[in-house]
Amino acid sequence: MKNNYNNPTFFNAYKSMTRSKEGLSGAGEWVQFKEMFPDVKDMCILDLGCGYGWHAKYMVEQGAKTVVAIDHSEKMIQEALTRNADEKIAYKVIGIMDYAYPFETYDLVLSNLALHYIDDLDEVYRNIAKTLKPNGIFLLNIEHPTYTSGVNQEWIYKEDGTPDVWPVDRYYEPGLRSTQFLGHTIEKYHHTLTQIVNGLINTGMTIDALVEAEPSKDALDIDGMMYELKRPMMLLIKATKNKKEHGD
Repeated sequence: MKNNYNNPTFFNAYKSMTRSKEGLSGAGEWVQFKEMFPDVKDMCILDLGCGYGWHAKYMVEQGAKTVVAIDHSEKMIQEALTRNADEKIAYKVIGIMDYAYPFETYDLVLSNLALHYIDDLDEVYRNIAKTLKPNGIFLLNIEHPTYTSGVNQEWIYKEDGTPDVWPVDRYYEPGLRSTQFLGHTIEKYHHTLTQIVNGLINTGMTIDALVEAEPSKDALDIDGMMYELKRPMMLLIKATKNKKEHGD
């Protein structure tokens, strides 16, 4: 799958998005996602698909001991080093499927809006279970299956041009989907809710929380955000590695 985030034209368009300019405060799901975070003081953390490094920086500000933050886009890592550099954060240009995942090394693994670019979720989950310490935590923000199964990920609009209906098609057919985003063709992978949840359970992890993210009242002031109340766009999950399930 091609890496659009290394495309200069696409990346410049991405930089203009609210969440790119304002960071976590510009992300409509952040209020709910933040509530899932444990006390990260003295934790060793792995950030999969770190983007601009907003979450990595937040976690070291909350007392994390170290953060290894990886992304397959050189441009993303360059932005992270510019905006969110810290001596406790090691930014690395490497893909999620290419990372080595050292055994029982991290207290927490985070993946924010990255795994819908991955075909084989089960392999990623197994690697996460492997690299987490016993009782380690996995925090996931992934595009909601209702969103990834949307027809071209686009609304049907009313006559006045405002969003009306979100059409869904081929929900039970996981796999590659192409859509238009920021004027470019983007390839993503649709995964059903069953795949996303049971894949974690099958690794021996326990689901602690599952939230279909919706914008906070404050976020509704962001242009277009009110329409995000019409269908879920993101799925938030917190899971814990059971102490005796992996690596016996």
